[in-house]
This record gives sequence, C-alpha cells and structure tokens, in this order.
Amino acid sequence: MPTLHTYDYAIVRVVPRVERGEFVNVGAIVSCKRAHFLKARIELDEARVLALAPGLDLVPVRATLQAIPDICAGGEAAGALGQLSARERFDWLVAPRSTVIQTSPVHTGRCDNLDLALDKLIERMVRVSSA
Repeated sequence: MPTLHTYDYAIVRVVPRVERGEFVNVGAIVSCKRAHFLKARIELDEARVLALAPGLDLVPVRATLQAIPDICAGGEAAGALGQLSARERFDWLVAPRSTVIQTSPVHTGRCDNLDLALDKLIERMVRVSSA
C-alpha cells in the first residue's frame, strides 16, 4: 500500500489591480514537511492577465513569478531565503501581501505522489479548460 502524504498548498495569483481584487491563477506551491518536498510550478497566461489590466508591465511580474520556484528549490539561486528551511520558505511565500503577486489561503491535501498532486493542482486551478 502506498504511503499517503499530507501536504499544504497555495495557489499563486496575479492581481493586476489590487484595489479591484480581480485575479488570474498562475501557479501552485506544494509543501510536505515529512517528505522534504517544496515545489512550485508557474504557468503565466499573459493574455488573461492583460485582459484585466491592458497596461500592466509584465517584465517585473515574470521576474517575481520566476523567483517562486527558485525560492522553493533553495540554495544560492534563492538568495538569503535559500538558507531557510523548506517550511520557512513555504511560510514566507504564502504570507499575505497586498501586491500584484499573491497566494490563496493555504489548503491541505493527501496523496501518494506529490509531483502528481502539483500537476493536478495546475490542471484544475490554473489552466483554462475548453470543456
């Protein structure tokens, strides 16, 4: 019988005009302390974001979003944050912010494959279904 992992996750959002509260889901972060797992996947649909804010400069948005998987991976590429434990990095990433890049509240799930759980979150919460 496979081992079930309890994990925490948050959805990454672009909120182009914070005062309006509109957002586009662009990624997910999954953390499982017991399995020493912390990963994020980002899929920025620029057309959807620009539909909410046509004048938004996407250069800093892309750079900030790219930093999320780097912070999850840790090490030198993540700067000073890379020296924190995986759980501390997750907690930092999901802390509430009033900026263009935000995360959802943290939710909990259970699975036997954490990479697959991340894939399923991206499919369900980020990609636009044609059905």
